[in-house]
Amino acid sequence: MAVFLAALMVASSLTAPASALPACPQIFGHGGYPTGANPWERDQVRQPNNPTAIRQYKAWGASGVEADLQLTKDGIKAVMWHNTSTWGLTGTKKNITDIWWATGDTALKGRTIDRGPFKGETVHTFREWLAAMQTSGMVGLVEIKPETRQSLLSSDASIRSRAWAEVLDPVKERYRSQEIILYSHDSALAAELRKQVSAAGLTQVLSGGPVWPEVTKWEEPPPSWTLNENAWKAALQSGAKRVATDYTPQFSAWLKGKCQ
Repeated sequence: MAVFLAALMVASSLTAPASALPACPQIFGHGGYPTGANPWERDQVRQPNNPTAIRQYKAWGASGVEADLQLTKDGIKAVMWHNTSTWGLTGTKKNITDIWWATGDTALKGRTIDRGPFKGETVHTFREWLAAMQTSGMVGLVEIKPETRQSLLSSDASIRSRAWAEVLDPVKERYRSQEIILYSHDSALAAELRKQVSAAGLTQVLSGGPVWPEVTKWEEPPPSWTLNENAWKAALQSGAKRVATDYTPQFSAWLKGKCQ
């Protein structure tokens, strides 16, 4: 009996730490973007704005990604791209808001990424991106970029209406079957977004986003992930359910043994 009790105590001591571990947060992958002067010149186009990147982030351990919505001239097409201009793409450099999606000699459609890990991928429409996200079973956190003010806040009602339809119609088509979260860092856009989604009965797409604990300023080549370790610990200890990171594979590996 004494031997049995001793063995039971040892077994309990081995399982106790695991039972005390916090729940693992869902990881939201984000492509790091350089800071400082002329950051686009160093940008390696790591953003998960295309199906190849989505699949890569999922393989690294992400449950969702943060991606970037832009609008072409006069709100004609919602597309997934992060830079103000076509820098990082083949073809003549132009601001996204100055070109059409599929017409003209500077059209955006068909251009491909010319650098970085996803070189060769094309620019995708918002609808195409949402379809790829659903296929991969990923949660989509979509930043409506400040440049979209040209159309979404246009003084021309027809442009404004068309632009918001480009943003919200794809969401209306899919929000019941996949989780989509919309936001903007631009205060005027954020306010209008709240107004538009409320009118459309889509207020749920404004909630559920991750925390962003990292303290590094991204650069190319990337700074060491270890600079964020204390911030990651704090997020885990606080019970964060979703955490966004520029270091998806490193964060996924770091979590092992620290949560369940």
